[in-house]
Amino acid sequence: MKKIAIDEATSKLLDDLAETSSRRRSRSALVRVALRQYAERQRRRETDVKDGEVFRKYRKRLARQARALIAEQARS
Repeated sequence: MKKIAIDEATSKLLDDLAETSSRRRSRSALVRVALRQYAERQRRRETDVKDGEVFRKYRKRLARQARALIAEQARS
């Protein structure tokens, strides 16, 4: 297990959150949850950026394919 340093104000905030949480959690559990959520948000942002680059790169082709699909569905 690794240890990290947390300043007194943050430690107090974690204690307050742990005490008032509907699910009794330790400071360590709160930190793990927060870090996991942060990492997941960062990963989603990176994916969104990559997806945006792909959409910008191929927007004309995608628009052409969408128009063709809509036209085909309209004929059905």
